Amino acid sequence: MRNPSSLKQEFLKKWIKGLQICNSTKKKMSIMERKKIIKLSADIAMASTRKSTTYWSHALMVNASKDDTNKIIIENILENDDDNNSKGIRIINFKKASKGIIRSKKIVKKSWKISRRGRKIISPNIIAKKMVKKRTKVLKSLVPGGEYMDNALLIKETLDYIISLRVQVDVMRHLANNASYEINNPKKSL
Repeated sequence: MRNPSSLKQEFLKKWIKGLQICNSTKKKMSIMERKKIIKLSADIAMASTRKSTTYWSHALMVNASKDDTNKIIIENILENDDDNNSKGIRIINFKKASKGIIRSKKIVKKSWKISRRGRKIISPNIIAKKMVKKRTKVLKSLVPGGEYMDNALLIKETLDYIISLRVQVDVMRHLANNASYEINNPKKSL
């Protein structure tokens, strides 16, 4: 993973470029349209900073490119990236990793408590498997492209996605703090 400050700079540069493109194409927008454009340009900028080296970034680009109006934004943000090919975006078949049995002590302990409360005795392993399956399903719905990943790849992609989301939040928080400071402390003209 690259230095977070260089990721922040690259994300900010691409995000602003996407916002400028959106602003130049449509002058009058509702609040909901603005919200959609801000999110779209942030997602594309975040995914393009990873240069489609991760499955989640690739899935974000695929989802964004389904709408023809988004393709202009994608192409303009990616025009300087030699590694990306916005026209050739497609879903990759994910390899299935070997299925190993990994148990969390917390899940097994919780499953023992649940099985003791119930009337019939249920194996803690069955309860633990159901809990893991349920939580994995939720995680797959949160990570872009997660529904195509096996559990091991899902964890790796989730960690990378979280780091990229933190970069995005840090940049947006910094911009919001600077904007509010300038609003509250306008420069005095001579």
